[in-house]
Amino acid sequence: MENHKPDGTVKKNLIEIITRKINQLPEAERNLLENGSTYIGLNAALCGLIANSLFRRILHVTQAPVAAGLPMAVIPFLMAHVSYKGFVSLPLNTELIYFLGDLHCETCTITRGGLVGLVFGGLYPVFLAIPVNGGLAARYNSALLPEKGNILNYWIRISKPVFRKMLFPILLQTGFAAYLGSRQYKLLIKALQLPEPDLEIQ
Repeated sequence: MENHKPDGTVKKNLIEIITRKINQLPEAERNLLENGSTYIGLNAALCGLIANSLFRRILHVTQAPVAAGLPMAVIPFLMAHVSYKGFVSLPLNTELIYFLGDLHCETCTITRGGLVGLVFGGLYPVFLAIPVNGGLAARYNSALLPEKGNILNYWIRISKPVFRKMLFPILLQTGFAAYLGSRQYKLLIKALQLPEPDLEIQ
Protein backbone atom coordinates (compact mmCIF):
# COMPACT_ATOMS: atom_id res chain seq x y z
CA MET A 1 0.00 0.00 0.00
CA GLU A 2 1.45 3.35 -1.10
CA ASN A 3 1.38 6.31 1.27
CA HIS A 4 0.75 9.77 -0.14
CA LYS A 5 1.69 13.01 1.53
CA PRO A 6 -1.47 14.74 2.75
CA ASP A 7 -2.27 18.18 1.36
CA GLY A 8 -2.58 21.25 3.61
CA THR A 9 -6.30 20.90 4.37
CA VAL A 10 -6.18 17.19 5.12
CA LYS A 11 -3.05 17.69 7.22
CA LYS A 12 -4.73 20.45 9.22
CA ASN A 13 -7.81 18.28 9.79
CA LEU A 14 -5.62 15.36 10.86
CA ILE A 15 -3.75 17.52 13.37
CA GLU A 16 -7.05 18.75 14.84
CA ILE A 17 -8.48 15.22 15.04
CA ILE A 18 -5.32 13.78 16.61
CA THR A 19 -5.15 16.65 19.12
CA ARG A 20 -8.77 16.09 20.13
CA LYS A 21 -8.20 12.36 20.51
CA ILE A 22 -5.07 12.90 22.63
CA ASN A 23 -7.07 15.29 24.82
CA GLN A 24 -9.53 12.44 25.52
CA LEU A 25 -6.78 10.37 27.16
CA PRO A 26 -6.56 10.31 30.97
CA GLU A 27 -4.45 13.12 32.40
CA ALA A 28 -1.57 10.84 33.46
CA GLU A 29 -1.26 9.39 29.95
CA ARG A 30 -1.56 12.83 28.36
CA ASN A 31 1.23 14.12 30.62
CA LEU A 32 3.44 11.20 29.59
CA LEU A 33 2.93 12.08 25.93
CA GLU A 34 3.45 15.81 26.38
CA ASN A 35 6.20 15.83 29.02
CA GLY A 36 8.16 12.65 28.31
CA SER A 37 11.22 14.56 27.13
CA THR A 38 11.23 16.52 30.40
CA TYR A 39 11.52 13.28 32.38
CA ILE A 40 14.48 12.23 30.21
CA GLY A 41 16.05 15.65 30.80
CA LEU A 42 15.61 15.42 34.57
CA ASN A 43 17.26 11.98 34.62
CA ALA A 44 20.14 13.37 32.54
CA ALA A 45 20.54 16.25 35.01
CA LEU A 46 20.70 13.73 37.85
CA CYS A 47 23.35 11.72 35.96
CA GLY A 48 25.30 14.94 35.47
CA LEU A 49 25.21 15.79 39.16
CA ILE A 50 26.29 12.26 40.15
CA ALA A 51 29.18 12.28 37.65
CA ASN A 52 30.18 15.76 38.83
CA SER A 53 30.25 14.59 42.45
CA LEU A 54 32.37 11.53 41.59
CA PHE A 55 34.95 13.54 39.64
CA ARG A 56 35.11 16.19 42.38
CA ARG A 57 35.97 13.50 44.94
CA ILE A 58 38.64 11.90 42.76
CA LEU A 59 40.24 15.28 41.95
CA HIS A 60 39.80 16.59 45.53
CA VAL A 61 37.93 19.66 44.29
CA THR A 62 36.08 21.37 47.15
CA GLN A 63 35.72 24.88 45.69
CA ALA A 64 32.93 26.27 43.50
CA PRO A 65 30.27 23.59 44.12
CA VAL A 66 27.48 25.72 42.63
CA ALA A 67 29.56 26.94 39.68
CA ALA A 68 30.30 23.31 38.75
CA GLY A 69 26.95 21.82 39.74
CA LEU A 70 24.73 24.26 37.83
CA PRO A 71 26.09 23.57 34.33
CA MET A 72 26.32 19.87 35.15
CA ALA A 73 22.56 19.85 35.77
CA VAL A 74 21.32 22.41 33.24
CA ILE A 75 23.35 21.44 30.14
CA PRO A 76 22.59 17.68 30.29
CA PHE A 77 18.92 18.49 30.99
CA LEU A 78 18.66 20.72 27.91
CA MET A 79 20.63 18.35 25.66
CA ALA A 80 18.59 15.28 26.63
CA HIS A 81 15.27 17.18 26.54
CA VAL A 82 15.88 18.68 23.09
CA SER A 83 17.39 15.46 21.70
CA TYR A 84 14.46 13.32 22.84
CA LYS A 85 12.02 15.84 21.39
CA GLY A 86 13.91 15.96 18.10
CA PHE A 87 14.73 12.27 17.65
CA VAL A 88 11.71 10.57 19.27
CA SER A 89 8.66 12.76 19.94
CA LEU A 90 8.78 14.88 16.77
CA PRO A 91 9.41 11.97 14.35
CA LEU A 92 6.62 10.02 16.06
CA ASN A 93 4.13 12.87 15.61
CA THR A 94 5.37 13.63 12.08
CA GLU A 95 5.02 9.98 11.07
CA LEU A 96 1.53 9.97 12.54
CA ILE A 97 0.45 12.90 10.35
CA TYR A 98 2.51 12.10 7.23
CA PHE A 99 1.29 8.52 6.98
CA LEU A 100 -2.33 9.49 7.72
CA GLY A 101 -2.35 7.95 11.17
CA ASP A 102 -0.56 4.75 10.17
CA LEU A 103 2.14 4.17 12.80
CA HIS A 104 4.11 1.11 11.83
CA CYS A 105 7.54 1.21 13.50
CA GLU A 106 7.45 0.76 17.26
CA THR A 107 10.95 -0.75 17.12
CA CYS A 108 12.28 2.46 15.51
CA THR A 109 10.79 4.53 18.34
CA ILE A 110 12.21 2.24 21.04
CA THR A 111 15.65 2.23 19.38
CA ARG A 112 15.74 6.01 18.98
CA GLY A 113 14.59 6.47 22.57
CA GLY A 114 17.21 4.07 23.91
CA LEU A 115 20.01 5.70 21.91
CA VAL A 116 19.02 9.19 23.07
CA GLY A 117 18.93 7.95 26.66
CA LEU A 118 22.34 6.29 26.30
CA VAL A 119 24.20 9.06 24.46
CA PHE A 120 22.61 12.31 25.65
CA GLY A 121 21.11 11.16 28.94
CA GLY A 122 23.91 8.94 30.23
CA LEU A 123 27.28 9.24 28.49
CA TYR A 124 27.19 12.95 27.66
CA PRO A 125 26.86 14.12 31.31
CA VAL A 126 29.84 11.94 32.31
CA PHE A 127 32.03 13.25 29.49
CA LEU A 128 30.93 16.81 30.27
CA ALA A 129 32.08 16.39 33.88
CA ILE A 130 35.68 15.77 32.75
CA PRO A 131 36.52 19.27 31.43
CA VAL A 132 34.38 21.00 34.08
CA ASN A 133 36.18 19.36 36.99
CA GLY A 134 39.53 19.17 35.22
CA GLY A 135 39.43 22.94 34.82
CA LEU A 136 38.58 23.42 38.49
CA ALA A 137 41.35 21.03 39.56
CA ALA A 138 43.86 22.98 37.46
CA ARG A 139 42.63 26.33 38.73
CA TYR A 140 42.70 25.43 42.43
CA ASN A 141 45.65 22.98 42.24
CA SER A 142 43.62 20.35 44.07
CA ALA A 143 45.14 17.41 42.17
CA LEU A 144 48.43 16.72 40.44
CA LEU A 145 47.61 17.02 36.73
CA PRO A 146 49.73 15.31 34.06
CA GLU A 147 52.28 16.71 31.65
CA LYS A 148 51.06 17.40 28.13
CA GLY A 149 52.17 14.03 26.74
CA ASN A 150 50.26 11.97 29.33
CA ILE A 151 46.91 13.78 29.31
CA LEU A 152 44.90 11.08 27.52
CA ASN A 153 46.22 8.23 29.67
CA TYR A 154 45.65 10.28 32.82
CA TRP A 155 41.99 11.01 32.03
CA ILE A 156 41.34 7.42 30.98
CA ARG A 157 42.73 6.23 34.31
CA ILE A 158 40.78 8.85 36.27
CA SER A 159 37.54 8.17 34.36
CA LYS A 160 37.48 4.36 34.66
CA PRO A 161 36.19 4.23 38.26
CA VAL A 162 33.64 6.94 37.46
CA PHE A 163 32.30 5.02 34.46
CA ARG A 164 32.13 1.84 36.55
CA LYS A 165 30.04 3.62 39.17
CA MET A 166 27.93 5.34 36.51
CA LEU A 167 27.15 2.10 34.67
CA PHE A 168 23.86 1.52 36.51
CA PRO A 169 22.53 5.12 36.07
CA ILE A 170 23.50 5.04 32.38
CA LEU A 171 21.76 1.69 31.80
CA LEU A 172 18.75 2.89 33.79
CA GLN A 173 18.51 6.04 31.67
CA THR A 174 18.83 4.01 28.47
CA GLY A 175 16.12 1.56 29.54
CA PHE A 176 13.82 4.32 30.75
CA ALA A 177 14.13 6.29 27.50
CA ALA A 178 13.45 3.15 25.42
CA TYR A 179 10.45 2.28 27.61
CA LEU A 180 9.16 5.85 27.32
CA GLY A 181 9.42 5.71 23.53
CA SER A 182 7.44 2.45 23.50
CA ARG A 183 4.86 3.85 25.91
CA GLN A 184 4.37 7.02 23.86
CA TYR A 185 3.94 4.94 20.71
CA LYS A 186 1.27 2.80 22.39
CA LEU A 187 -0.50 5.86 23.79
CA LEU A 188 -0.70 7.41 20.32
CA ILE A 189 -2.14 4.14 18.97
CA LYS A 190 -4.65 4.15 21.83
CA ALA A 191 -5.57 7.77 21.11
CA LEU A 192 -6.12 7.01 17.42
CA GLN A 193 -8.56 4.23 18.33
CA LEU A 194 -10.73 6.55 20.41
CA PRO A 195 -14.02 7.61 18.77
CA GLU A 196 -14.26 10.97 17.04
CA PRO A 197 -18.02 11.64 16.93
CA ASP A 198 -17.88 15.36 16.23
CA LEU A 199 -15.98 15.32 12.97
CA GLU A 200 -16.27 13.22 9.86
CA ILE A 201 -13.44 13.18 7.35
CA GLN A 202 -14.84 14.08 3.97
